[in-house]
Order: sequence, then structure tokens, then C-alpha cells
Amino acid sequence: MTLWQIILLASIAVLAIKLLGYLVPPRVLEKPAAARTAELVTVALLSALIVVQTVGAGQGIVLDARLPAIGVAAGLFALRVPFILVIVAAAATAAALRALGWAA
Repeated sequence: MTLWQIILLASIAVLAIKLLGYLVPPRVLEKPAAARTAELVTVALLSALIVVQTVGAGQGIVLDARLPAIGVAAGLFALRVPFILVIVAAAATAAALRALGWAA
């Protein structure tokens, strides 16, 4: 089986799972447990994506200027700083660290 066949089968499986979601009765989705689970899964997937994009490079782990930049962004978010300032501060942190030789 080639890579493209695997991608095609995975795409069909994902589409089938999404279409099966329309068959779930509304009363099941209105339960607090289902809503809470959906919220937590969304946050977990987004967190996993951020971690993979921050410390992943190919099939290895790379600790470079992105990691402290994410830390700065998280700290500023905790302090409720406006989003644009968080982005600028994180970018400036990564740029400064890369200028000092901690490059990706």
C-alpha cells in the first residue's frame, strides 16, 4: 500500500466519522458531560499541536528559541495582556535569542 492510498483511506475514514456525527441524537449532545468532553478534547488537540510545532523538528525534539517565546506568550496571556502585544513580545523574544546565537 502506497502513502497516497493510506492518505486516501484515512480521509475517507475521517469523512465517514464526521458524517456519523449527524446521526447522534440531539439529546445526547445536550448532556453536560458530552459538552464538557467536546470542550476538553478541543483544548487538548490545540495544545498538542502547539507542542509539536514548538519542539518538533522532523522526527526529533529541538529546544530552540521558540520554547522561551511560547513561555513569554503564556505568561503574558496569564496577565491578560492584549493579543497583539503578546505576539510582538513572543516574536521579539525569539528574535533576540536567535540574534544571541540560539537559532533553530
